[in-house]
Amino acid sequence: MPAVTRKKSVRPSTTSQPLPQAMPTAPVASQPKRNPLKVLGKFAPKGYMPVLIGLLLIASFFLGMLVDKVQYLQSGQAQGLGYAPSGAQGQQAPGAQPPAQKQNVTLGHFPALGNKDAKVTIIEFADLRCPFCERFFTDTEQQLMKNYVDTGKAKFVFRQYAFLGPASTTAANAAECANDQGKFWEFHDYMYKNQPSESDTSMYTTDKLTEIAGTLGMNTDQFQSCLSTNKDADKASADLTEGQKVGVTGTPTIFINGTPVVGAQPYATFQQLIDQELAKK
Repeated sequence: MPAVTRKKSVRPSTTSQPLPQAMPTAPVASQPKRNPLKVLGKFAPKGYMPVLIGLLLIASFFLGMLVDKVQYLQSGQAQGLGYAPSGAQGQQAPGAQPPAQKQNVTLGHFPALGNKDAKVTIIEFADLRCPFCERFFTDTEQQLMKNYVDTGKAKFVFRQYAFLGPASTTAANAAECANDQGKFWEFHDYMYKNQPSESDTSMYTTDKLTEIAGTLGMNTDQFQSCLSTNKDADKASADLTEGQKVGVTGTPTIFINGTPVVGAQPYATFQQLIDQELAKK
């Protein structure tokens, strides 16, 4: 696959202890179960019950979202996906990762950046909606580009691992459509530079993504047709399957000549691995 050079741009800058056994208590006469809504109804003015039930349902919905968010963040910290809540700058220590086994990772179908014959190959599996991937993009990737890719020492490859729900799948399919028009890296950069909060999925619609494609100089009719018909969905799905085969369980996961590094780790972590590879004969 021919390598290409991306135009330079300025980038803005969780085992809990088992619960003790409860002390035995004297048997207590069973009490009839009460329906909380009926009890609540005794105190609520007539006609207010539908409103109260609606408010309870809305509160339950937002509580569920909060629980999911906490579980996701805890999972991310446990797997080294991002930043822990404590420590210098909140970063997880590089040493927290267990020794990793090398994998045979293929380059995929997106154009590589840098020298195609470079001694070091950097392959990133990422989700365009993943906040930790955005941190890697902002804090580390640009340094890798400047010191290794732009100097011909390494080539950089992006592969899709869209696993954060339907919006992620849509974004991944859109990236494929952009690639059809030779605009993958422009679209990739735009999506990370303008990534909204994780709960905001308003960007990930056919109309909005088509609008973005237009600002990047793409044929909007062609892009919209590609995205609305899921023309390239199998390509994004193939990347996800490949990632699973080589042990990717979270994003970002970056392979340095096949050695995986999980998470938005500090630049020094990647620098050490790359320099070790460059020093080999």
